[in-house]
Amino acid sequence: MVWAVLFLTGLAAGALGSLMGLGGGIIVVPALMIFSVLSPFFADVTPQTAVGTSLLIMIFTGLSSTLSYMKQKTVDYMAGGIFFIGSGPGALFGVWLNKDLEVGPFLIFFGMFVILVSFILLIRNKLKPLSIKGKGIRRTYQTEAGLEIEYGFTPFVAIVISFCVGMFSGLFGIGGGSLMVPVMILLFGFPPHIAVATSMFMVLLSALVSSISHIALGNVEWLYALALIPGAWIGAKIGAEINRKLKSDTLVTILRIFLIVIGLRLMWQGFTGL
Repeated sequence: MVWAVLFLTGLAAGALGSLMGLGGGIIVVPALMIFSVLSPFFADVTPQTAVGTSLLIMIFTGLSSTLSYMKQKTVDYMAGGIFFIGSGPGALFGVWLNKDLEVGPFLIFFGMFVILVSFILLIRNKLKPLSIKGKGIRRTYQTEAGLEIEYGFTPFVAIVISFCVGMFSGLFGIGGGSLMVPVMILLFGFPPHIAVATSMFMVLLSALVSSISHIALGNVEWLYALALIPGAWIGAKIGAEINRKLKSDTLVTILRIFLIVIGLRLMWQGFTGL
């Protein structure tokens, strides 16, 4: 029964993470923390082991979904590589910050974090992408309807922002996509489908870096991982396929509602221990 629950958790994490570009950690981490108060089997779960195990799963979610998005030709490799210059070191810094966090504050801060991301997405239509001047990089994307969309970013700004995103990835085990997707959409004008696909490419790279650090610190529960990984791999492929068929506005709406529910649940658990 426990293994079935973990497999289904991995499946949901992979599908939603790949669909929205989150990486799936925003499912795995709160799920493990909630399981820790519901079942003796998960009694040893701590914020550190939940994050470490989640980041290991993100490697497989990121790889599976990136391969799917590569076939759809929606991954911006140049942007992903530049963002990773900041997110890689940021992820290592986040791992260092995570080591002393206690359960209550961890859940409260995590809940506040995901609700903040949801609020940013709520007001996204009232914000305009940063204008790209001087040495900024401009990219174009042609939709299936033949419409050309232009987006772009300045490397310095992108690296600084992605360092902060990487820090949250290492700290909370979320893969960083929950921040990077809205950043790409709001600040740099990325089409949502390109933002999601590129985010999953970044999730793969950042998870590789931060999970190695968590493994070295002994923060990975390998038994849980063995049950979560197959579900996450399959779910990531399902999520990528659903993403291809959804309209951009629908994608963002699903993400926003989902983050509010998760954030409130985490804060409740942090304050009450339930």
